[in-house]
Amino acid sequence: MTRSKRAYGAAATLALAMMALSGCGDSADARGSGAAYEQAYTDHEPLHVVGYPSTGSLRVTQELVWRIADGKTDDLRSLATGDSNDSQSGKTAENWVKGFEDGAQGKVTADFYDGGSERQVVVLYFHDTKQVKEFSMRLDGDAGEDGWKVLMKETDFKDATRKPVWAPKEPGETGSKSSRH
Repeated sequence: MTRSKRAYGAAATLALAMMALSGCGDSADARGSGAAYEQAYTDHEPLHVVGYPSTGSLRVTQELVWRIADGKTDDLRSLATGDSNDSQSGKTAENWVKGFEDGAQGKVTADFYDGGSERQVVVLYFHDTKQVKEFSMRLDGDAGEDGWKVLMKETDFKDATRKPVWAPKEPGETGSKSSRH
């Protein structure tokens, strides 16, 4: 077996295992079918992970990066928390796609900060473009019934693409612990 076939097989196995762990399988859920998730997984550069994501926060982070890479603003805004209105989430999605689409198409590392039981701060490192983006996510809806969602209230392009001042230069430098939260 060639190295590329082993790598592809390992990636497909990982995608199936993640879907099984998250209860996605091939049944439809709020974000699409398990088959659609598996296809998106194989169509994109693997997300590199540092820190301690939950299964749900990892999945939403992957989907966020993929949707930015694909320029899918409507799909991206479907990941917004319930307290983001349509105008805010739409403008934020446009800003993130415009600002990070090129970087999201290459190698990306997600650094997950603190515990991921209800809320989590994630810093994305877009290696090809040297950009860094922080976002916050949480369980949404009554008692978290809507699953993990992303806070999308960055309607100003400069604010939406500004590098966080507190984030380390390289992923994992702080041991994925945030002193600012």
